[in-house]
Parts: sequence; C-alpha cells; structure tokens
Amino acid sequence: MTRYVRIEVNGVEYFARAEGHGFHLLTGPPWAGGRDVGEIVSNGRMLAPVVPSKIVCVGSNYRDHAAEMGKPVPAKPKLFFKPPSAIIGPGMPIEIPPDTTRVDHEAELGVIIGARCRRAWPEDALEYVFGYTVCNDVTARDFQTEDGVFARAKGFDSFLPVGPHVVTGLSPERLAVGCDVNRKIRQQGNTRDMVFSVAELIAFISNVMTLEPGDLILTGTPAGVGPIVAGDRVTVSVEGIGAMTNPVVDRSDR
Repeated sequence: MTRYVRIEVNGVEYFARAEGHGFHLLTGPPWAGGRDVGEIVSNGRMLAPVVPSKIVCVGSNYRDHAAEMGKPVPAKPKLFFKPPSAIIGPGMPIEIPPDTTRVDHEAELGVIIGARCRRAWPEDALEYVFGYTVCNDVTARDFQTEDGVFARAKGFDSFLPVGPHVVTGLSPERLAVGCDVNRKIRQQGNTRDMVFSVAELIAFISNVMTLEPGDLILTGTPAGVGPIVAGDRVTVSVEGIGAMTNPVVDRSDR
C-alpha cells in the first residue's frame, strides 16, 4: 500500500507520497500522473488529500443506519452531492452555522477515482479506483428534515473533513468504520455490511454520470450517528487508512 497526502510547505501546496518520516513531493495529483520532483520534506501543514471535481454521496447504504433513521433499505443506491467547497483537512474546525439545532457526524469510507469511468460493469468497477480515504459527512439534521432534500443540510463550508491520507492497494470489502467524540465511541461499523458494495456503487453511478480522475464517492455511514457541538473533538477512522480528528466550533456569526 502507498499513502498520498496533500500538504502546504512555506505557503505552497503540494501532493506528496508519504514514506517513513518524510514526504516525497509530486508534480501534481498522483491520480493525474504526478511524478516525484526529487525533493523530500520532513513536515508540512496537512490539507485534505483530494481536490475532486464532484463529490457523489450515497444515502442509507448500511441497513442499521437506515433503521435508526426510520427509512427502508433502498432497492437502488440513493445518490446526492456535496459541494467541493465543503471539504476541509485534518485538524481543521467543523463550523456549526446559525439557526441549526442539531449537527451530526457520519463516518464514511471515501473512494477516489483514478481513471475516467463511464458505464462500468460491477466486475470491472474497482479497476477505476485510485485509492481510499476517510470522510466525515457532517449533516445539519434538522435542516435535512425541514427541507426534505440534502443540499443545505450537507453543503455548508467545513461539512466534509477528508483525510489524512489516500491509500492505494486496499481491498474495500471488510474494513472497520468508526467514529468517537471526545474519545467516546459513537459508531462501529464495517463495510461488509453495506447494502451496495463499492464496485456496485461505481457501476451504478457511472451509468448515470461520467466519473473523472480525482472524483470522490462517499459510500454511506453505519449506525450510531449523533450530535456534535462546539468544544467537541470528532475522530473518524477507517481500517487500513487511519484516523482523522477535527475540532468543532461555532461559526463566527452564530
């Protein structure tokens, strides 16, 4: 497995390959053919490791989560979008906006597309994957209920922490997915319990829209979603990738 990051060094952003205690700087995104520039740095400010053109999300993709939300298990994947502007990196604050009375965490496996993908078959779909990462699909639950659609509830700036790495060479079928808030466990799931597998999701989505290199798919969250408030520290994790922690703050206009 290889781990890729995106870091800021002296005010300049780089994609890099993490190896040992150093970062091998790249000429660009690794899924776009970024090559080593021949320079290794020992530290930098960690950023979200992806810059997708679109983020495709899947709702109710764990039976236990569908049950806790009072929803039936879907017969087909339920798709929605989050805007790229929602993305933040490890350690960056999740900001609670004005008016909402409940914001929830949702730990998820993220899939990064590595090659242009259109009308894939499930048996070939994983060939289009570059790697995997950890995501937190933060949601204003009251707005979701009020609106009946997801754009406002899930689209706020800072509502999609992603990181810390993108990992290649990982099998997505049996990975533990979890979340703790202030070191108390909230979510403990496993990708084996998905209603639709990663391969099935890629095939379904790519028969609706073309997926481009660097695009991000959020594969759903297991049961245990719950509220977060200013002062909390939220850690989401996926087996084989790592853990990412973000503090929670009130937005300045709240």
